[in-house]
Amino acid sequence: MASTGLIVAILILVIIVVLALMASGMKIIKPYEQGIYMRLGRFIRILDSGFHLVTPMINEVVKIDLRTQVLDVPRQEVITEDNSPTFVDAIIYIKVIDPKKSFFEVTNFRAATIYLAQTTLRSRIGEMELDEVLSNRDQINLALRDVLDEATDKWGVKVEAVEIREVDPANVVKSAMEEQTSAERQRRAAILRADGQKRAAILNAEGDKRSRILQAEGLRQAKILEAEGQRLAIILESQGEAQKLRILSLGAAPLDSKALTVLSLDTVKAIGDGKATKIIFPFELTRLIEGASEYLGAGRKVPDREPAKYEDLERIIGKADDVLGPIQSVEEIHAGLDKLQDLMMESKAEKEEIEKLRRRAKDTSDIADE
Repeated sequence: MASTGLIVAILILVIIVVLALMASGMKIIKPYEQGIYMRLGRFIRILDSGFHLVTPMINEVVKIDLRTQVLDVPRQEVITEDNSPTFVDAIIYIKVIDPKKSFFEVTNFRAATIYLAQTTLRSRIGEMELDEVLSNRDQINLALRDVLDEATDKWGVKVEAVEIREVDPANVVKSAMEEQTSAERQRRAAILRADGQKRAAILNAEGDKRSRILQAEGLRQAKILEAEGQRLAIILESQGEAQKLRILSLGAAPLDSKALTVLSLDTVKAIGDGKATKIIFPFELTRLIEGASEYLGAGRKVPDREPAKYEDLERIIGKADDVLGPIQSVEEIHAGLDKLQDLMMESKAEKEEIEKLRRRAKDTSDIADE
């Protein structure tokens, strides 16, 4: 009985060992992996995805992940070309394209890639000034990717992308940068304010210039129109006086001295009815009395005088059209008034344009002050 139990135990142990050996000989490669198949330390072949049965004990299979891997480059302090301490870290995206090289050419391709990225990043940023580092991240990323990809190609690893995650200058450098930024903003604000004041002054000067020009033009036109009106008034008054004299001359032509004496007496009577304390006679009073006595029959007899002819008057004083001159019609007077109204409207429009220019200058000055 004891020997039978021992045999059964040995059989069970043998079965367990056989199953363990068979299990170690079964290899399952996932779709995103490849296997390095080695036998007794010698490379045999690359195992693709799927189920593989290998001889246990003497064979070894190492699985290599072919997916894109993300490597974090640790934060490190870098001195730029202008001696500005800066803390920089980055992220690297790599992918194994040759499992054999990645296993046999380098001990640990992940650590090697990270260390290479650290030294390359330090060297690259050390050749640049801080402002270039802050403003040219894309160029730095491309340069690092090209350098790392060329270096890791012999490891069977492809560097797909490099991204600088953070550029953090030291506190002293940050304070200096803030002061520089503040000074630059104040300088730009002063320039903008000065430019706004300049434009406002130009617009104000332009507005004043145009205002003075328009005022001078308006004054000139007003004087011209006033002179034209005075000239027209003098002409019309002169023409009226000429017409009056013509009518008087024509009316007085048939009168004799008796009629003139009666008219003179009426004139003296009209002067005497006035309230004036001084009376000025336009001719000698003795001649007036003599004419009156002759009219009453006490003086010498005055022969009758024939009335003057119209042709004789025209020969003496000239033709009526020449004396009176051209008289404007009602239509011409209205046309002149319309022209004057148009000039006033143009002057009003120019004044409104000047006000717009002044408002623009004031707005520009207000914006510059802000």
